[in-house]
Formats: sequence, structure tokens, C-alpha cells
Amino acid sequence: MKLSDFDYHLPPELIATKPAKKRDQSRLLVLDKQTGAIEHKHFFDLVDYLKPGDLLVANNSKVIPARLIGKKTTGGVIEIFLSKPLSGSPLRKGREIKGTWECLIKGRVKAGTKIILSKRMEAEIVEVIGEGLSLVKFNLTGKEFMKEVEKIGHIPLPPYIEKRRGAEKELKSDKKNYQTVYAEDLKPGSVAAPTAGLHFTPELIKKIKAQGVGVEYLTLHVGLGTFLPVKTEIIEEHKIHSEYAEVSADLIKKIIETKKKGGRIVAVGTTSARTLEFVFKNLDIKNFSSWVDIFIYPPYKFKVVDALVTNFHLPKSTLLMLVSALAGKKNIDKAYQEAIKAKYRFYSYGDAMFIT
Repeated sequence: MKLSDFDYHLPPELIATKPAKKRDQSRLLVLDKQTGAIEHKHFFDLVDYLKPGDLLVANNSKVIPARLIGKKTTGGVIEIFLSKPLSGSPLRKGREIKGTWECLIKGRVKAGTKIILSKRMEAEIVEVIGEGLSLVKFNLTGKEFMKEVEKIGHIPLPPYIEKRRGAEKELKSDKKNYQTVYAEDLKPGSVAAPTAGLHFTPELIKKIKAQGVGVEYLTLHVGLGTFLPVKTEIIEEHKIHSEYAEVSADLIKKIIETKKKGGRIVAVGTTSARTLEFVFKNLDIKNFSSWVDIFIYPPYKFKVVDALVTNFHLPKSTLLMLVSALAGKKNIDKAYQEAIKAKYRFYSYGDAMFIT
């Protein structure tokens, strides 16, 4: 398929720059993937579309303030956008350097460039990879590194939000709003929010559980793949960035039991969906912890995920390709045009869709 097949025009005013006042008050477009039928609801209505015996699986990764602003020792301003720690990355097999991350760099750098980030933290460019990516070594590691990042870092809001906001690029409320209510403090690592989960409230989760629906969590640290565009016209030629994931053996067993009993696996977000499809591609019932690089596009047939809670995605994005594989491209095209006509709010802080 061609990249241009996944293009559409979105009026700029429909790009959401702030979330709904209350998370579950956002709008919800319900799409039946079998019939193509569409209903217009609110997110709190999701409970009416879930059935006893279903299993809801969400991503509990915590967003870190991954944008770091520093200065070169020569005086130039540099922005370092954390992507993923080098340790265990397939990018550099067999080469694990403590304190080194793959980062997106804004500003001119070369190997050996030193950057001052705070009184406590410094960085050095180890290697320039290309396409804005570099390997960066920090003088702090582990808990000390994360503690300083939390102190000096900025929330990694998508560029389209910052652009639409103008001078008001970052709000104090973003630190709370751009995080799911179930993000786990012990699971920091995402450089973008798993945005489908932003609509859930503790009260809604409680209602869902009360009607016999299981709610479980996996972890996938959202990486640069969320931001980087597809540059190949033939989409099969695109190589997706890998992201680190963890899925417990207990969750894998619950998924198998749910499917056997006729329940549905409802993924919250494309991150959860991709992780589940990757894990079940070569199923081994033990704790899973590895890098995930599955690229899902039509005519992919889902092996695990039956239904999906998701947001409205950017044109030509890998996320739009994934939902097109699940619901059918014609259904997605129709749903997006109807959402635009009905003035739904799009992208990370926007409204939601339930593909059932």
C-alpha cells in the first residue's frame, strides 16, 4: 500500500491543544468494524459497550519529562529529547554503555560535544547516528538520573500542540493532564503519553470492573516512533522504531483464558495493541521483557486484540495504519470524515474512538 492512501485533510481548528475539562467527558465515536455502523457518544458511555467476561488491557508506562534544554560549552543552546536507553537496544547490539541514551538532538553537535544541563547533570555526544539522532552519555545514571530529569525536564508535548498554542507552549497542568491516572511510578520511561488512556478516570475504571470486566496492565515505553514520520511512499519499506515492553506471565494466561471463554480482549491504545500482537506472535507463557518493533498495517489479521479504545491519529501515521488494519480502511476513512464533520477534537488531547 502507498503512504498517500492514508492521507486526509484536517481543519487546524480541530487539533486539540488542551484536554476535556473532565477526562471521561470527551466525546466517543463508536465504530462497528463488521458493519461500519457509527454511533456518537461520550467516553463515560464506554461501560455500555463492554461485556462481562471481557478483558481490558491498558499501558501503565509513566511519561517522563524527556525534553532537556542545555548549553554547549561553547555557548550554543541544545535541546536533547530522550528516546531510549542504549542498554539492550537492537540499534547497537553487544554495546551497552551505562548512562547512554539514544536521543533526538535539536542543534549542531558532533562526537565529543559537551552539554551542560544543570548544576548536577552534564552530557556528551558519543556518536551522531543521523536523521537528528545521536547517542548521548550522561554523568548521572539510574535513580539519580531520573530524579534530575524530573527536576529539569519538560513534558514532551507533540509538536502540533506546541505549534497551535503559540507562545503558551507548556502549561503547568500538562504535567498532570499528559499522564494516565493509572501510570505506575515504578514504570517511568515513555516520551509520549499512551493517549487513549488519558480519558479514563478512577471512577470509570471502578464501574467497568463492577460489571464483570477484567482490567489489567502491561508496560510499553512509548518512544520516538510516535513522532517520526513515515518517509517511504511504499509503506512496507518503512522500518518502525523499537520500544521496550513488559508483559507478565499472569496477564498472558488471563488473555488465553478470556479468549477460551469467549470474552473479548479490549486494548486501550495502539501501544497496548502492538505489544499484545507482538507477544502472541511467538507465544511463550513466561514474563515477557524485550524490545517490540511490530509494524501493523492492512491487511494484517489481529491474533489477540478484538476491540480497541483509541484516539484520532495524524495523517500518514503508523497509528492510522494500525486502526485501518483492525477496522478496515473504508470504515476508518468513513469514520474520520464523519468525525471531522461532527467537529470532534483530534490527536493526543482530543476525543476518542471505540472500535468494536
